Amino acid sequence: MVASRKLPRGFYAQNTLTVARELLGMHLVHRIGGARRIGRIVETEAYQGPEDRAAHSSRGRTARTEVMFGPPGHAYVYLIYGVWNCLNVVTAAEGVPHAVLLRALEPVTGVTERTCGPGLLCQAMDIDRSLNGADLCAGAMWIERPPNSAEVRIGRSPRIGVDYAGPWARRPWRFFDRDSPHVSRSSHRPATPESRAAGGDGR
Repeated sequence: MVASRKLPRGFYAQNTLTVARELLGMHLVHRIGGARRIGRIVETEAYQGPEDRAAHSSRGRTARTEVMFGPPGHAYVYLIYGVWNCLNVVTAAEGVPHAVLLRALEPVTGVTERTCGPGLLCQAMDIDRSLNGADLCAGAMWIERPPNSAEVRIGRSPRIGVDYAGPWARRPWRFFDRDSPHVSRSSHRPATPESRAAGGDGR
């Protein structure tokens, strides 16, 4: 029997910064009918509420953020600008509202649209709020180790679009594959209104 490559719940229960780094190079899979859309994760951002002022959970436990307070390994999907869905994976221990935003993918299978930004990523992978709360360890969407994994040269920078978070905005909690052309944008290149809308600020 071939061992499953799907990430176990224990992976998501790790320290959130560790998860954000180790997700780079993993494959996000969404099974739709008999087909699969697969993308290689090349950019993430870590959020560690409630202290982290850039995190949704800094505003407390609400109907919107309830998933973040639940067990690790679930999807937290929300809408920004009334248009773009964003996918996070819930991390750390149950009751600790941490999550990692998936910011960009490198298309692998069944993905033909742009994936360089959390909004475009969800659009290309057909991910919407119906998947909010989905268990990534059981169901039609999951993250797995690729069959042939290679070492990732990891870069890091402050998170994108969270200037309102004060000192928290300077935390270098954005991680990306330094060699991937699919990263949403350079750490130093200012975002245009179009890239902010499609790429999203994540929070």
